Amino acid sequence: MLELLGAMSAPKVGGGAALVDRDGTRIELPDELYEVLRDMLTALSQGLAVSVVPQHMMLTTSQAAELLGVSRPTLVRLLEAGEIPYDKPNRHRRVRLDDLLAYQQRARRARAAALDDMVRVSEEAGLYDLPEDATPERLPPNGND
Repeated sequence: MLELLGAMSAPKVGGGAALVDRDGTRIELPDELYEVLRDMLTALSQGLAVSVVPQHMMLTTSQAAELLGVSRPTLVRLLEAGEIPYDKPNRHRRVRLDDLLAYQQRARRARAAALDDMVRVSEEAGLYDLPEDATPERLPPNGND
């Protein structure tokens, strides 16, 4: 697996990536699929579990809470507060995976912004000084992690 990951991480030479069938048929891969496969290999090589699911997949509140790493009651409060859209086709709430991931992204951005504000206020008060050569890591502002 590491050999494959190394090959996929190497700079592109020539044409795009492709799958080659047992009979030699070559199927070109779109760049997006290549990136997904490389990300999956990276996760697997680190011993992480990987699941491939459609983003429009509906989750139970328990599944959604587990994915966010919060309790089910906390998730329900987020749903009721309108933080995450949900459907309630019968007695049970259902959450779309893409809505959950969008919330997760927004929450990360809000936490990063709050931490940046805390550092700024601390620096202005003279309580927290970064060395001149320090380059703090920040989440990109465009929503891509």
